[in-house]
Amino acid sequence: MNNAVNNKRLFLIVPHVPVGYLDIVGRRDDVRLDRLDNGAPSDLEKSVLAAAHAYQTSSTRDELARHYHAGAELLAHTPNLLIVSTNGAGYDTVDVKACTEHGVLVVNQAGGNAESVAEHVLGLLLSLSKRVVECDRALRAGALTDRAAFTGREAHGKTVGIIGIGNVGRRIAELCRGVFRMEVLAYDPYVDAEEARRRGARKVELDELLRGADFVSINCPLTEETRGMIGARQYALMKPTAYFITTARGFIHDEAALEAALREKKIAGAGLDVWGKEPPAAAHPLLKFDNVIVTAHTAGVTREARANMGRIAAEQMLDALDGRPVARIVNPQVWPAYAKRFERAFGFAPQR
Repeated sequence: MNNAVNNKRLFLIVPHVPVGYLDIVGRRDDVRLDRLDNGAPSDLEKSVLAAAHAYQTSSTRDELARHYHAGAELLAHTPNLLIVSTNGAGYDTVDVKACTEHGVLVVNQAGGNAESVAEHVLGLLLSLSKRVVECDRALRAGALTDRAAFTGREAHGKTVGIIGIGNVGRRIAELCRGVFRMEVLAYDPYVDAEEARRRGARKVELDELLRGADFVSINCPLTEETRGMIGARQYALMKPTAYFITTARGFIHDEAALEAALREKKIAGAGLDVWGKEPPAAAHPLLKFDNVIVTAHTAGVTREARANMGRIAAEQMLDALDGRPVARIVNPQVWPAYAKRFERAFGFAPQR
């Protein structure tokens, strides 16, 4: 293995720097780390892009400058790029198809914030069912005349439907089953019935989940398959007493259709952490409902999760640059082309 100083070129965009990342990567003399500003690239920055082997990028679609999204425009300026790694589990800022066509390996940090996101789902679930925020608003406004007007429901013994029984989904299942003895339904076309059972859920089709669940939680990635997956037809299948919760990604659910379902009282309420445009405008129609609890894509934003994600991202990037196996590959189909390009760049083949 070639250990020449700075023979591996990595760049990231300030301020989108994972917690602790620089401390770990900075120990390596053979890795040159360039930090670029989140603005229009200068001639110096363009030279960095031209030489780069790896890119540590933000997962936050609306905070990262569009020209730094890992798509056709960026790839045209990064002929040596081998690896794109997102800071989080999501990869909205990456055109996976374009990266695959260019022989670029895409990795993420799936699972690194699973505990934080699962706890956030449980917090939304309890706040909705016990009507905590509604009561809080009324009390602060001096409008609480009858506490019975905020009668809630217990979570115990109810049914939760989890769409996407991956790292976050399985932890939600564990919490709901263990703490509240809830029945857990799961829709995930990439997990068979036996594996779903091992993860604490009964595998069902999407329509059955929507009809049967008291709480519907979205925990799948945004892909071409999941984009627009939850719309007017799906909300119409839900119980009028059911709550919709999403901590996944905007564009999986149709916001206009959700607004209509709430206005027509087809569902009981919603807990929303993700949006089509982040953060949403103060005039967003979904913000006018008292039975909607909103957060600003903060489900995974805890000190513990940020530190864990930063460590995983740094360690995985170094493993990839060293040609060691990595666990969180988004586009495994790229491997043959990627391996050839990697070997041409560094003189040895990466391990799969």
